[in-house]
Amino acid sequence: MKPRDENKINEIYKATLNLVKATGLAGITMQMVAKEAGIATGTLYIYFKNKEALINALFDVCIRSSASTFFSNYDPEQPFKIGFHTIWLNIVQRRVAHFNESIFIEQCFHSPFIDEESKTRLRKMFEPLLHLIERGKKEHLIKDIDTIWLLGFMVGTINEIAKRAMYYHLKLTGEILEANFQLCWDGIKA
Repeated sequence: MKPRDENKINEIYKATLNLVKATGLAGITMQMVAKEAGIATGTLYIYFKNKEALINALFDVCIRSSASTFFSNYDPEQPFKIGFHTIWLNIVQRRVAHFNESIFIEQCFHSPFIDEESKTRLRKMFEPLLHLIERGKKEHLIKDIDTIWLLGFMVGTINEIAKRAMYYHLKLTGEILEANFQLCWDGIKA
């Protein structure tokens, strides 16, 4: 049996991300992915048994990669606002630098393709952020509302910043990032 070619898998993932950005998750087919990746459709099926398997595998790769970046330089012992700022900035920068991946992840959340096992792994990877938000509420630094709504507000603002930067070709200077962070902070602070 021939070993899996990691370069080929990366090309399949890259092709999938490009297609999702161009046509949406529901609109892509295995044939489209194979063509975009420059491989035969039969070869694609050697690596992934169907579209759902491909989407779940790519989602897992994207989430793992994102999570490692989101918590870079984050120290749970730091004061709440510093920790929140670190994670917020990491997420914005990741979403802009890996925009196709961000579009893919967002569409996956609104699709039937992501299985419960993937969702459970996702929650586990993002526990540091959940713990930070809970700590902020306990310290009376942020609004005491359900964490799901606080995260929705935070992620929603981040997604819009990334989209506007990419679609309108705007440079996110330090000044612009800090102004947007302050808007987000003002929205959640107690």
